[in-house]
Amino acid sequence: MKRVITFGVYDYFHLGHLRLFKQAKQYGNFLIVAVQDGDYILKYKPDAKVLYSTEERIELVKALSIVDKVIIYKDLNINVLKDIEFDILALGEDQTAKRFNDVAQWCYEHNKEVIRLKRTPDIASSLIKKLL
Repeated sequence: MKRVITFGVYDYFHLGHLRLFKQAKQYGNFLIVAVQDGDYILKYKPDAKVLYSTEERIELVKALSIVDKVIIYKDLNINVLKDIEFDILALGEDQTAKRFNDVAQWCYEHNKEVIRLKRTPDIASSLIKKLL
């Protein structure tokens, strides 16, 4: 069994998120989606406009038949990855900040595959927020 994991906030859930999950699932047969804790987001970005609570975002993601397991995470880092059983880390092509590169490097060093998934053009949570 190949276990794929992807991380995100998944607030303002949209078609781009669903397509990301579909792309990720093509690389394995068990998809783990890690949803970021809302309290953690607001701790570091107090002005963030979070539409759904952590529990509501988990409910949305769990309802998708393509998703096999949903977990909560606070910050994506090496310590988080160490505690999760997975084979492939699926990152979005725009997830290029240092923390993403650090976890990708850890994956390479621990025989985990890292894949970069394409964004859906013209769809983003930041664009949706601007429309509200």
